[in-house]
Amino acid sequence: MQELFGLAIANLLINVLRPNPESLQPIMVAAWQQAKIFDVPTTPDPIVEKIVDDYLQNITALGFSLDRQGVWIQSDWAYLGQHQSNLPLSAASLTKIATSIAALETWETDHRFETRIYTVGSLKNGVLTGDLVIQGNGDPLFVWEEAITLGNYLNKLEIRKVIGNLIIVDNFSMNFSFNPQTSGELLKVGLDKSRWRRIVEQKYQNFLPNTPRPQVTIMGEVQVQSNLPEGSQLLILHQSLTLAELLKQMNLYSNNAMAESLAQSVGGAKIVAQKAARAANVPFEEIQLINGSGLGLENRISPQASVAMLIGIQKKLAGNLMNVTDIFPMAGRDTTGTVKWRNLPDGVAIKTGTLAQVSALAGVISTKERGQVWFSIINHGYNIDRFRVEQDQLLQRLADHWQLTNVSSTQQTQPYLGDPQRNKLKAKS
Repeated sequence: MQELFGLAIANLLINVLRPNPESLQPIMVAAWQQAKIFDVPTTPDPIVEKIVDDYLQNITALGFSLDRQGVWIQSDWAYLGQHQSNLPLSAASLTKIATSIAALETWETDHRFETRIYTVGSLKNGVLTGDLVIQGNGDPLFVWEEAITLGNYLNKLEIRKVIGNLIIVDNFSMNFSFNPQTSGELLKVGLDKSRWRRIVEQKYQNFLPNTPRPQVTIMGEVQVQSNLPEGSQLLILHQSLTLAELLKQMNLYSNNAMAESLAQSVGGAKIVAQKAARAANVPFEEIQLINGSGLGLENRISPQASVAMLIGIQKKLAGNLMNVTDIFPMAGRDTTGTVKWRNLPDGVAIKTGTLAQVSALAGVISTKERGQVWFSIINHGYNIDRFRVEQDQLLQRLADHWQLTNVSSTQQTQPYLGDPQRNKLKAKS
């Protein structure tokens, strides 16, 4: 194991290179002892090992076979507890950790997916005699709020009626629908207040009450085409939330559609698995994926690979003055999504995973004594609620064992959906 190899090298260097303290001046001894690399203990922790053993005994007492359970706990410097840590197990939505790191390997944290809006025909007195064209580029969170604000922007550009059709090109999805025809029909409703249903009005009242209700009436049909129509004129560049914000929403709610959309934009499940394994520096066989969401027992990840990916994400984000709490839910801060009904110690950043017979939990605890402590727990069996209780109790015992430290975060739980600043007029050439 790489962590243990690194630990062995560090201990070897300490033993070989440490001078005789009696031959040094006191100030030199103090400088050596204060070196940051030696702040975190690198010895095993019998208490953590006992906590893990108790956990496994509880699982056995519930009637579940230990050969279908996996645990891995480590600090940045040492392994602390494990059970079948390298065995790929059905990991449910821990798969989204792989999708997250693959996305971060593909784009920068401030990357925005761009939807392009074109017109075909002529505009006069608020009427476009021609077609409105939407060219998607993989925005996984184009929802009602985005459509409402886009409609208002079209109104500002004096487009209120389209005599022709609404044409959808390339990878455009709305409200998590992968069907471009359905997405186009939804957009047609969102752009025109006279077509609104109750759900659209509710979104408007909750999130955009101080903006006008848009009215872009499209007289024609929704059509899906493979290429831009001849004569298309680029009008608007609609930008998504940043990648960091998208990942936060995907992981907070464990949104399968968003995860699959991002995975497809990366290149598909196979590419996601390859990028994740390389970035985490783990064997390819420890990350086996059939999709980017985790739906399906065939998505298999080892507990140690789950942790290695989280550590890889932390390293990737550090260059942008961010950390894992910026793209994963954190207990005590986030009060919605997958952490809502969990009994977890405040400050623990996590990713949950749930299928009919899988319950998984991976994340990080920040401690004074051990620095960051990373963990992954994967359970198989038909008692998901009980598995969650046992997982939460394990983390509570770890939190009781150490003194937890506060972790800052830059990402808001609720992003600004429908931000008008993300609609840009096409720059004049």
